Amino acid sequence: MDMDLKEKVKKLPSSPGVYLMKDSLNNVIYVGKSKNLKSRVGSYFINSKSHSPKILKLVQNLKDFEYKITDTEFEAFLLECKLIKKIKPAYNRLMKNPKSYSYIKIVLNEKYPNIEISHESNETDGNIYFGPYSRKNIVEKGLYGIKEYCKIQCSINQRKTSSCFNYSLGLCIGMCLDTTPREEYLNILNKIINLLNGNDKIILQEMEHIMNSASEKFDFETAAKYRDYISSVNYLLEKIKIIKFTKKNRNIALLEYLDNDIVKFFLIRGNKILFSEKYTLKNFDLEALKGILKDNILFYFNNEDVPMEIGKEEIDESQIIYTYLKNNSNICKHIIIPEEWLSVSNNDINIHNILNKLLPSIKNDT
Repeated sequence: MDMDLKEKVKKLPSSPGVYLMKDSLNNVIYVGKSKNLKSRVGSYFINSKSHSPKILKLVQNLKDFEYKITDTEFEAFLLECKLIKKIKPAYNRLMKNPKSYSYIKIVLNEKYPNIEISHESNETDGNIYFGPYSRKNIVEKGLYGIKEYCKIQCSINQRKTSSCFNYSLGLCIGMCLDTTPREEYLNILNKIINLLNGNDKIILQEMEHIMNSASEKFDFETAAKYRDYISSVNYLLEKIKIIKFTKKNRNIALLEYLDNDIVKFFLIRGNKILFSEKYTLKNFDLEALKGILKDNILFYFNNEDVPMEIGKEEIDESQIIYTYLKNNSNICKHIIIPEEWLSVSNNDINIHNILNKLLPSIKNDT
């Protein structure tokens, strides 16, 4: 590693942030994030034998880097996502190409509505869409597993008098022969729709039963196959959870402790941060701080409108927010604020109660 670069790494702060790796032409070739910039960036230049081929090649082309400090890891996640979409670095694969996102599409204007993968969704074409999903290979595997379990893995698009190959394998109930009762197929389709909506997991439970039964019979090949199917289906269901959470929980107040005396307050609507500010607790009386936070809650949530459709441009930020809230309850607290609590007649007592939950450890004498 170049000596100037080595010295630059030594001077990095041990704080959250985003780093941008550059090549000899000063092009950004990789964007990453970390809760400890010094440790993370420094790791690229040590233990090279344990690095993947991708990282080794990145280091070979690395001639410089810059960084942006954030107060929290949460902000680093969101900034990384934003920069990857804006810059589209060569070494970042996810969130780079719109075609990497996919939807599950159910084509309804057919006798046996087909279930397929699409790169786009269209609310006006009369079909049903699920997604978007950022990992097409997992979507393909999950959908294949669902179709195999339900025995609708038909390999002939046009219905003919002869059966498809999968029919002979017991993977198709006979749509290719046009002999399967439409009601039977639609019943199967409704179960799949309920699964993908996250409303009924009976298909997933029965797949788990097949996996466990195969394992007990020492049929490890079938058990491993269904294990992978189940993992992929769970990925589909997790995305639905994220989308539902984002649409339902429009207004989120988040408080993260940076240390014992400093907090950062965020107001989030959908997948957008409307407001963020740091507060040093010793500088405020508890009631005064609550008053400031309350004023911000009422102002931003009553005046900022954010579209709630979750498409390709929104899903990554939605996942970051959902995952961070779910996994970091030890360092941050959040409250969902119902729309009705923002009305003038209700806001005083309701928002006071919210702030009591967010600020339980702050004393009046801080």
